[in-house]
Amino acid sequence: MAAAAAGAAAEPEGAFSLPCIDDMHLHLRDGAAMADVVAAMPAYIRRAVVMPNLRPPVTTVAAAAAYRDRILAARRCRRGAPSRRS
Repeated sequence: MAAAAAGAAAEPEGAFSLPCIDDMHLHLRDGAAMADVVAAMPAYIRRAVVMPNLRPPVTTVAAAAAYRDRILAARRCRRGAPSRRS
């Protein structure tokens, strides 16, 4: 009641919110699309298991490592902080 009186929107009965989730199936593209998603992720997602969605597909360990490096580079570029694993 006090929150509603202060002008905050009341949650519908039975509703709940999750402040930050773990995404166990996050698809990332490459390039600008990846950079935009990586920049937005910290507001909504705490951790993610990334599933590459690329053409050509990731089919080798070297391609997977290169993809991971591009994700981490986008993260550093957008957040200004080095990766814990790099």
